[in-house]
Amino acid sequence: MAEENAAVNEETTSHVNTEGCEEAVLKEDDDGNSKKQLPADMYYEYEELYSRPFVTRDSQIPENLLHFFQSFCYDSGRRSNLQVLDDKTLIFVAGNLLVLLDISTKEQRYLRSCSGGGIGSIAVHPSKEYFAAAEKGNQPNIIVYEYPSLRPYRVLRGGTERAYSFAEFKQDGSLLASVGNAPDYMLTLWDWRQESVMLSCKAVSQEVYRVCFSSYNPGLLTSSGSGHIKFWTTDSTFTGVKLQGCMGNFGLTAVTNIEGFMELPTGKVVSGTDWGNLLLWDRSDIKVEICKKNGQTCHAGTVQPFALEDGQLLTFGSDGVIRGWDYELISGADCDTDSGRFEMEPLNEMVIGHNICISSMVKSSLSDSFVWFAQDSNGKIWKLDLSFSNKALDPVCLFSFHHGPIQGLDVSKTSYLMATIALDYSVKVFDFLEKRELKTFSFKKNATTLSWAPLSVSQSGCLLLIGFEDGVVRVFELYNPQRLHVLSEHSPKDDAGLRLKQAFKPHNAAVTAVAYERNGEILATGSVDCTVFFFTVEEKFNPIGFVHVPGAVQALEWSPQSHPNNRLLILCQNGHVVEVQRPDPKARDPPITFHLSELPRRSFRFTSIKSRIKREEEIIKHRVLKEEKKKEKEERLKESQQTDAEQEEEEEEELSPLYIPDSPSPLYCGLYSRPGQFWLSMGGFDSGYLYHCKFSAEQDENPEKSQDVPFDFLPVHNADDDPIHTITFSSDRQLMLCGMHSGSIRVYPLQPGDHNITSMQAYWTLSVHDNEYGHLRHIRCSHDDHFVLTAGDDGNIFSFSLLPPEELQKSLSRKKAKVPSPREGFENEPLPLDIENPTADSIESAKQNLQKDRLRREAERKLQEKQKKLAGLQKKYEQVLKVNQSLPEHVHLIPEELQLDSHFYEHVERMKAERVMEVRKQLAWEQERYSIAFNKLQDWFKASPEANMVTVVAIRTDHRVSTYHLPVLTNPSAQQITPSSSDGDREDAAPEHSKHKTKPATDSSEVEEEKKLQLRDDCKRVKLGDRQEERLQRAAKKAEQARAKIEKRKQEWAQLYAEKPDKNYEDPRDVQAIREAEENLKLKSDVTVVISLKVMAKRKREELAALQENFREKQIEMNKRIVALRDSKVRLVSWLHTQAWQLQKVQLRLANHLHHSPPFLPSVLPEETPEKWLQYKLAALERYRVLREQRCKDRENVCWSRSEVSSLLEQVKKMEREEEKDEKERASSPSTSSVTTEEEETAVGEVAEQSELEVELQREEEIRLLYEQESLLKKMESSVSQFDTELLLLRQQKVRLDFQLKRADLHQLMLFQEMLILKQFEKREGILPEKLNRCIKEENSITSALEECKEQLELKQSQIVKLQAKEKTLHAAFQDLLIKKNYQHQEFLTGDFKRNIKPVKEEKKKGPTCVFDEEDSNEDDDWDNDSISTEDGGAAMDISVCPPGCNPEVFDYTMNLCERRQNLEESLAEERENVQTLRIQCDTLVKKETSAKSSRKAVEKELEQISREIQEEMNTLDVVVPLRLTQIQFTTHDLVQSDLSEALVLDSMQMNKLQEHIKQLEVDKKQQNDLCRQAKQQCARLNCSLKNMAVEITELEEKCKELMMTKFGRLIDLDALQMQTGNRQLEELKQEKLLQELEYDKELSEWDAKVDKAHDGLSEVTKRNTELLHSITSLNEEKIRLEHKLATRQAELCRPQHYNHSRRETQEDIQRLEETVKRQSQQQRALRREIDLLSRKGGHISPPTRAQLLCHTVKQAEEHSSNPPKMCALEASLQVPGVPGWSCACPPPVCHQHASHIPAWTECGKRKEPLPR
Repeated sequence: MAEENAAVNEETTSHVNTEGCEEAVLKEDDDGNSKKQLPADMYYEYEELYSRPFVTRDSQIPENLLHFFQSFCYDSGRRSNLQVLDDKTLIFVAGNLLVLLDISTKEQRYLRSCSGGGIGSIAVHPSKEYFAAAEKGNQPNIIVYEYPSLRPYRVLRGGTERAYSFAEFKQDGSLLASVGNAPDYMLTLWDWRQESVMLSCKAVSQEVYRVCFSSYNPGLLTSSGSGHIKFWTTDSTFTGVKLQGCMGNFGLTAVTNIEGFMELPTGKVVSGTDWGNLLLWDRSDIKVEICKKNGQTCHAGTVQPFALEDGQLLTFGSDGVIRGWDYELISGADCDTDSGRFEMEPLNEMVIGHNICISSMVKSSLSDSFVWFAQDSNGKIWKLDLSFSNKALDPVCLFSFHHGPIQGLDVSKTSYLMATIALDYSVKVFDFLEKRELKTFSFKKNATTLSWAPLSVSQSGCLLLIGFEDGVVRVFELYNPQRLHVLSEHSPKDDAGLRLKQAFKPHNAAVTAVAYERNGEILATGSVDCTVFFFTVEEKFNPIGFVHVPGAVQALEWSPQSHPNNRLLILCQNGHVVEVQRPDPKARDPPITFHLSELPRRSFRFTSIKSRIKREEEIIKHRVLKEEKKKEKEERLKESQQTDAEQEEEEEEELSPLYIPDSPSPLYCGLYSRPGQFWLSMGGFDSGYLYHCKFSAEQDENPEKSQDVPFDFLPVHNADDDPIHTITFSSDRQLMLCGMHSGSIRVYPLQPGDHNITSMQAYWTLSVHDNEYGHLRHIRCSHDDHFVLTAGDDGNIFSFSLLPPEELQKSLSRKKAKVPSPREGFENEPLPLDIENPTADSIESAKQNLQKDRLRREAERKLQEKQKKLAGLQKKYEQVLKVNQSLPEHVHLIPEELQLDSHFYEHVERMKAERVMEVRKQLAWEQERYSIAFNKLQDWFKASPEANMVTVVAIRTDHRVSTYHLPVLTNPSAQQITPSSSDGDREDAAPEHSKHKTKPATDSSEVEEEKKLQLRDDCKRVKLGDRQEERLQRAAKKAEQARAKIEKRKQEWAQLYAEKPDKNYEDPRDVQAIREAEENLKLKSDVTVVISLKVMAKRKREELAALQENFREKQIEMNKRIVALRDSKVRLVSWLHTQAWQLQKVQLRLANHLHHSPPFLPSVLPEETPEKWLQYKLAALERYRVLREQRCKDRENVCWSRSEVSSLLEQVKKMEREEEKDEKERASSPSTSSVTTEEEETAVGEVAEQSELEVELQREEEIRLLYEQESLLKKMESSVSQFDTELLLLRQQKVRLDFQLKRADLHQLMLFQEMLILKQFEKREGILPEKLNRCIKEENSITSALEECKEQLELKQSQIVKLQAKEKTLHAAFQDLLIKKNYQHQEFLTGDFKRNIKPVKEEKKKGPTCVFDEEDSNEDDDWDNDSISTEDGGAAMDISVCPPGCNPEVFDYTMNLCERRQNLEESLAEERENVQTLRIQCDTLVKKETSAKSSRKAVEKELEQISREIQEEMNTLDVVVPLRLTQIQFTTHDLVQSDLSEALVLDSMQMNKLQEHIKQLEVDKKQQNDLCRQAKQQCARLNCSLKNMAVEITELEEKCKELMMTKFGRLIDLDALQMQTGNRQLEELKQEKLLQELEYDKELSEWDAKVDKAHDGLSEVTKRNTELLHSITSLNEEKIRLEHKLATRQAELCRPQHYNHSRRETQEDIQRLEETVKRQSQQQRALRREIDLLSRKGGHISPPTRAQLLCHTVKQAEEHSSNPPKMCALEASLQVPGVPGWSCACPPPVCHQHASHIPAWTECGKRKEPLPR
């Protein structure tokens, strides 16, 4: 496709109008400037620029085969895909088109892309007079159009390689900024009017979303994108203006994608984030993160700032909300806290709606307008009034489109109607002839496939079949709602309606394909669940059955009418193809399952042959090339056959190998060709061909194992990376329309009747949808083949006409799209049931459930019949038994006679006994458990009671509270699981191995031996002074300090290197944290976890004891509170009785009608005082005895049952209660009598007349008594209420405590179970730690022995090095001896030194006599005897005797050195043998250590396995959690499910904590990500610093080497130089030098005296010369005076001549002075150069010679002699440049004027004081 677009572009751009360009070139030639100036009125022709269709050459296919008609969608997922051109026109990108949409009329105008590769971005000029389209493709251009003429104004070339991602004009419109996409990401600034690039550089290496010029600083730009923001400046450099970018540093803030940003007038930048907060950037750092109060985000989801108006920063988010923020607060925002956030609230807010995701905003072109247009990513365009005033208009949705990939498209078979679906829960119906949308229908689930029923199914074309993602297929009926309301007054506004006709669920996953059989009798549906379901097509769709296929269904294709058999071709996404026979539609309602297992089928599994095809093409190419070369060779040269054969072999070797991809290529589409044969279009590796396949005759039982190969193929031009996604034919099959992967449509003309598409050669193609993600998956032709409709993954829907616009208008002038009318009675039909539950059963699942229910009901029915029959027999048998019992005794049958067969009964009894035994065995464990529980209950309630249970009852209510029964607290079980002491054993197993290395013993004789190596000189050494000795000592001390310092530095470096972590080093804290997490989560069980589990047993016992003790304390505390409440009740009862007595006394004095009923007086119940149960009075005991004796008389059995004893005790208690009641009545009788007496007295008093005073007193007494009565009643009432309240509160607390105790019991049970599990593994685990300890001890002992062996080995190696050093020192001492003394007997001494001798130890003290070995020396010298010949050929010499002329001391010293050399060699050989032995021992120990480690690891692995098993056993324990029904949220239709095994139990508080913990974990995750990022940054910085330091170290090393070479002339060891002590020989030489200098100074002083004497003689001579000079001076003065007189006389004689002469003299003097000045300046420059040169070299200036001075002085005197008044000779001599104060031996001319200032000069050039005049 790229090649086709490139070809089209090359063809179109070659015809571009260049008239303006030629004019610009001419202007350039006239002006002579290098800069091209384009005229302002230059335009391009759009017809010559836009991309045209690609047509195969010589194919006679018209270029205008398809004519673009209309666009029905909007790519809302594209960034910034909405711009405003004027107040009525919007512009956006749709595939390869620019769409200009009129808001009011909804009309569209279109501009095609010029590259054919799509459009990347659009930008509008601030003046709205121009807009730019930044395209995509190979080397794309930016086309600038003029508006409203839409003429191409400028073409910007060369800004990027593949595609533009964003473009933006500058605010003044002078510049254009563009950003490229991958792979270059080039940022370019254009002078777009001149089509020239101003600046260009790579932005970043990530995707850039946006770039924008600064509104306040013209030299600044900002770009943002994936995980970055970058700030750009235009800087002027010496090479010109350049772009300098500074990447934004996120710091502690998480890295985020920045979709949008806004620059503030202060220069700061506000950007959005993915999580909804705003970031304030100051330069390249984040100053603060802005959020709402309490840490709430500014928006939910992504946020973008987009405008700054009226002091507000406006932002929008993906939550559909627009907010305005205070600009001043944001600009000055700062944060003092560590969180780095600044909290503020928005000033204004507008909520557009729900399910709205705003992605870009553009403002209206009207001035002072608050209207904005918003791009909604959900496929809508909004008009918003952001004035935030009371009169602001509500948000208006201008347009609504699909968003996301189009999932299905189909057209009506009778009219110009089109239905589309997308992943936006909607179905849209369009009238594509009128270019408008009729209706949008929304659903709860996404639709995945769509099909319009054929005419054979629906003649009116009203049925739509839609498959959904939950496996449901819905049949809809499309109708015209206006026809339903013809007779009504109000007609609906909708142009189309959709009504559900039927809903069924054949699949459990998304439905991907539906297809009607060619006759319309059967419907097939395919799904992702690898099934295809068949239905009969009638008034309703009835299921037939389904088949399984080996993959997710991609497409379904029924065989055409030309095929004899009606079959279905099923195409699977994984490359499998299955053909099944058409099922019988009459075979309905199968009894068991809908699975059509016996349906005939054939399968085909595609195997790649593309590699083989490529190889065959390559072979053909090689064959053609070979033939051409062969012809050329025959014409030119004839080569040998051998060479040809070699070349042929080479050519065969160059063939590419066959390749078959591991994963199968995806299958896109396919179609039938002939019966049993079909074409396939594959993607991936196999794209580029159409494969002709057929089903094999031998079908494998497992289609997964089959490998079928196509038998033919057709190459598809330019489709290697652009496969065919869909294929559609016109109704006459003369056009084959293909939808390509690149979004282009391709049309192949076919020959009539060509069902095998063999005539698919030439084609017509056009880029329509987006070339990157707009894969064209749906193509349909209208019912009359006048229109072609396409839909792609970019969300765009386009329509094309096959007729030219003029012909189309004529042919369709009277035609309109017609929505089907509703059927008769349509509105009265009830709506069918819809399947709304996404978890509803499919048809097959429902069938299986029905079958299961039927079988269950059948089994229950049979069981009931059997039970009923058995019950009848039992009843009949019982009647027989009754009849038998009613008969006389001698007549009725005995039980044995009733048995039909005794063997049968015996067998039954035996079987019963066996079953009883079996049941007992099964219930043995339960029996034991219940017996243990019974014993525990006895121990709890009977055996060891610690306190009686006290029950306190409320007075007025039935509430009561009881104490806990507390048994005696027993000690925990003594059988404790002994924790493994492996840790301590392991620690103890490691022996204390002293790592102190044994130091070799220093021999005191070594120093003496070293001293003996130095042979003293015969001459006397120079004695050093005290200062020299002190200097040597200081040097030695300094060297020792340097040595110590170096050793300390070495130790520090060694420590640093030892502390340097390994590359695989892990922080111990991190390791510990991971270990704790693994232990807590029980993810892993290692040795450390084993130890923790061992310790866990002890902890669990402690936890169990603590739990028991804790809750026992709580129970005791509650019991105390209940007993205290009981005591308070006892006191209250007593107090109430007292108060009642007081009340009775008060009421005795009141009239009866004034009495208030006294309250109920409570009593203390027996259960409230259980301690009194055993407290019986003597009378009660006596009564019990009497009753017992009375009953014993009536019965014979003396033993009493428990019930009888209890009834007797109850009778005794009843009698006691009756006695107490009688006592109370007797106690109340006196009061009653007193009351009666008083009443009588009162009655008598009433009879008598009372005075007024008595009446008043009686009235006062009555009032007082009434008050006392009321107060007593209130006190009693309040006391009783208070007690009941306290009891109720205590009861509630006890209920809570009961709940806690019950949970504690459950927890205790779990702890017991865990302890039992640990106890079970105790035996297995008890042996292994000991074994592990033994292994560790053995390993540690071997390791210690190995370390000791290695230490000894290192010690021996160091001793060997020392011995070798001593040997070298010995040889060096001998060589120094020979070199210093230069003895004549060198050969003799050398042979003597190298000879191997055996010293005689007994005679060692006597002398140097030695006995030599019989063996020869190892050196190259030939020594045959104990004598050698002399140098002059004399007699042989005995090597044991000192030869004549040789110093005896030297000979003895040589013999001593020879003996020491041999001892060193013997020691060295012995040490080497020891080293070899130690190495062998080390190897053995290493093998033992490896074996010990392997055994230890095996034991550890076994321990680990045990710990895993323990962990698994503990994980299987059940934990009981009590729940209320309100706490169970695992419900279906608000009903609790019976099976809660799939439910998860969580505490609400724990849930909240978990949610908070999740948030905290997210925060921690962000922090960890920040730490990780900081660590990476720090690591990068450290690596950079490391590299810099390495470079610096290298440079310093080089510099150090240069300095050493400069100073020392060679590379030396600085450490050795610092540790070097004072050199005594050097000090002696210095002392000798000083003595020589003293002698030379003395000699110099003598010569100085001689020089002074000669100076004195010279002074006398100079004095005489001076006197002569004085005389010469006087004579010169006289001469001058006479010359002056002569000149005056001559001037008087001829004055005119004098004037001329003086003028000439003046000119000569001026010329002479000028020459002098030039000469002096030249001399000054020369002297300066010489001074500069000498100052750099460090030399000195040598004085001029006397000859030079003399010549120069004479010359000056001669020059000035002609004009004596001007300058005297002495002045000339004194003004010699560069030589002041110097003179020669010849006396210069002297004048009296300067005689006193002439200095005296000596012959040696030294100046003395000037002589007096």
